[in-house]
Amino acid sequence: MNRFTDEIMTAHVAIESWLGQGQGDLRSLMAHFCEDFTMITPTGACLDYPTLSAIFQAQRGSRSGLNIVVDRIEHIEEWSEGAVLRYRETQSIPGKLTTVRWSTVVLKQHRDKILWRHLHETAQA
Repeated sequence: MNRFTDEIMTAHVAIESWLGQGQGDLRSLMAHFCEDFTMITPTGACLDYPTLSAIFQAQRGSRSGLNIVVDRIEHIEEWSEGAVLRYRETQSIPGKLTTVRWSTVVLKQHRDKILWRHLHETAQA
């Protein structure tokens, strides 16, 4: 793994803990994302940093037992200050439907941190 792959894995562990167990700190969770972060959800909604923060705040611990598996990570393009990666994300909750999505993320180096700049998710058919 490299610094970009590590960030994808670390962020998903934090998201799983936040949504599935209600554990963590919102400020620490949001520190993974740029203030100019944008996202396109599987339903086509466009989110920005404040909207994502509000969603996380409202959904803390709302998905009891959530398990997130990230695999099939592919580095599409990488440069000294950033990268574009694609990965598959599988979310499961006991007794509920498992969802699978493909995501493309733009990550950027900011000082000593890797930050999420843009995320586009598409549900797997």
